[in-house]
Amino acid sequence: MRRTLIIIAAGLGATAVFAVLVHCVLIVAHASEPAANTVHAFTARRAWATTASLVALVGVFSGGMATYRSFRHAGTFERRGAIVALVAGPIAGINGGLNLAVATGGPGTGNGVVGAAAAFVLGLIAIALGGAALARSRHLELS
Repeated sequence: MRRTLIIIAAGLGATAVFAVLVHCVLIVAHASEPAANTVHAFTARRAWATTASLVALVGVFSGGMATYRSFRHAGTFERRGAIVALVAGPIAGINGGLNLAVATGGPGTGNGVVGAAAAFVLGLIAIALGGAALARSRHLELS
């Protein structure tokens, strides 16, 4: 029971930190003000931001699994997962940053700024996880 509560609290804390980071990225990009007239359609820029976010999620998942497995035992999955994270993270981060750079408004304008900010933050997380897993797998090879 206690372990479950700790996992739930950690998940809620991570979600809150993620939301704060995305909001900070939107403030820095001067895209935090919502639009007066919102667009409800799925626009090309929203598709771009969604695709970048999905690529970032793949990077975070593979980097997280590689980091987790690198602490359990040595193997080849850690290196492949770390490399996937180190490739997907910059791709997602750059695409999220580009989408934020060309956006002309805030949330609700159809520019995909929230998805782009999420892709940027998740891309940085994927890079960190991939780098940690790759460094750990190299450390295990040397010892």
